[in-house]
Amino acid sequence: MSKMSFYSLALALCFLSNVSYAKKSIDECELTQKTTSGLSGCLDIVKQAVDRELQTWINNQVFILEEFASVTGRKSALNMFKRSQRNFITFRENDCRWQYLAISPGTGAASAYKKCYILVSKSRIKELESINP
Repeated sequence: MSKMSFYSLALALCFLSNVSYAKKSIDECELTQKTTSGLSGCLDIVKQAVDRELQTWINNQVFILEEFASVTGRKSALNMFKRSQRNFITFRENDCRWQYLAISPGTGAASAYKKCYILVSKSRIKELESINP
């Protein structure tokens, strides 16, 4: 089994292990949780699942770019991807933080931050998924 096949299989298994967590969504949390703390806890579960899925896609992209670098000797794409990922994390943090601050000290501030974090992360997942389906 080639490295690429093995890694693709590992990616699929990681994704499938997240399915039970990923079934929970922002909408489901809002429908099922009636308290602020309940909503916050539910969103934490969704956020953790989305983080795991995003990390899987990042690892996949890094693996692909490392393979490319080993074949071509060029690491510029790998280095630029790593930089773009650091920039994405900074963007996500700042984008969600201003939404939190706009509501703070209201009770919905933490939930607004988590919803933003989940949505921005899912957008990044879709982007990475479209590059290497």
